[in-house]
Amino acid sequence: MGIKRHHWALAAVPLALALLAAPGCESTPGARAKPAAAPSTSVARVCANPASGPAKAPAGAVTVDPSVAGDLAAKTKSSPPNTTFWLRPGKHRLEADRYAQVIPKEGNRYLGAPGAVLDGRKKNQYAFGGTARNVTIRYLTVQRFVAPRDEGVVNHDSADGWVIEHATIQNNSGAGLMAGARQRVRASCLRDNGQYGVNAYKGNGRISGLVVEGNEIVGNNTDDWERKRPGCGCTGGVKFWAVDGADVRGNWVHDNRGTGLWADTNNNDFLIEDNVLEANDGAALIYETSYNAVIRKNTIRRNNWVEGRKYADRGDNFPFATLYLSESGGEPRVRARTDRIEVYRNLLENNWSGITLWENADRFCNSPANTSSGDCTLLVKDMDRCAQPAIATEPLYADCRWKTQRVDIHNNRFLLDKSVVDCTVKCDRIAVLANYGTYPDWSPYQGERVAEAITSKQQNRWHDNAYLGPWKFVAHDPSRILNSGQWQGTPYQQDAGSTFRTQDGG
Repeated sequence: MGIKRHHWALAAVPLALALLAAPGCESTPGARAKPAAAPSTSVARVCANPASGPAKAPAGAVTVDPSVAGDLAAKTKSSPPNTTFWLRPGKHRLEADRYAQVIPKEGNRYLGAPGAVLDGRKKNQYAFGGTARNVTIRYLTVQRFVAPRDEGVVNHDSADGWVIEHATIQNNSGAGLMAGARQRVRASCLRDNGQYGVNAYKGNGRISGLVVEGNEIVGNNTDDWERKRPGCGCTGGVKFWAVDGADVRGNWVHDNRGTGLWADTNNNDFLIEDNVLEANDGAALIYETSYNAVIRKNTIRRNNWVEGRKYADRGDNFPFATLYLSESGGEPRVRARTDRIEVYRNLLENNWSGITLWENADRFCNSPANTSSGDCTLLVKDMDRCAQPAIATEPLYADCRWKTQRVDIHNNRFLLDKSVVDCTVKCDRIAVLANYGTYPDWSPYQGERVAEAITSKQQNRWHDNAYLGPWKFVAHDPSRILNSGQWQGTPYQQDAGSTFRTQDGG
């Protein structure tokens, strides 16, 4: 799974560009630095200022002793469901066996006292596992577990209804967290984990009703998995797979190696709002082979400087963007809070390029070129139907392909100062395009069919945006690079009602 061509990065603008900034989204002067400059006062600074848990055991709670190895797992096993556990200050350990872990019972609550840490000592793979529902973990630091790639340390088995609040999950291999249905991840520090901060994946079904709110998600993918497995699409601050209904709001997602937020394969009904996404090596946000989303009121700055520059230095002409919609669009037949992808009231400031709408003509159900192998669209349950001769006619001609359609991009601000990004070319593009279809030989999407569809037939529309800086526009395919007049003119007719100004006011 994952995309083959996607990644980017952001920066800040001089005060002269503040004419486009609205209250709550002020321009921030300065060049790229790591760690990222402090964001606005509304963003989650969880890692520097973690909330403290109860200093005394709540009434009726079972007290856990850090001096006894395995005490937490043993007392969990011997206690009934719906028990509250209070972990004393200190470093708690599991038994030395690599598979030793805590297996909660339904409704259990785990509260950390100030200074309570559950430490895997680089020996244990998992901290909390099992299938019990409605487990709560608060005020606890979980660190130094060694989950394998694509697996996670907390909620290893993606059980439903878990609540993780005011937790610090750091310095683990694999993912800090897995996710199940109705999971709430709030006000937590998810940092410096080997692969993901959160891997929202449930192997035996879809995840519904996920909330990721008010967290700081920073420095993840320390193991640099894209270098180890090029093209794996297996990195980022948070990765979402087959999630139906997610609210992602008020998070500070920054300085991750790779993508900040990545929704990959048959996600639907996302609300992504009021986040600060900055200084991620790759794209701030990728929404891939997925459906129906509202992306609004986010501050997106200084992303994709590493990965965008890498591809540009190789001579790649693809518009690697900071907000990347890949084979994703609005679909009225898939139930959600919107039947479009709506992108509005965002500030995109000194990223490596802006927004790209992309559709791979060779990627569809049953195609060997489909990197989400084994998956089909949400409109076709039997992938074997997507074959000749049926795929060449409706409804399968339309329904066997993930389509970038019904995308409405409006009332956003795009700010670019190339001296801040430190680039001369290929960091200044807004795009809607596809490749020339060639593969497989039985594909009904060969030639320019998909490029023509995404550009002019699938209701993708920019309007009422504000651009400041030397922006260029790409339509149909990478070779068609346009100025603003050509972008607004026939045949593309994009960005009606939008304003365009260069940095010097011209």
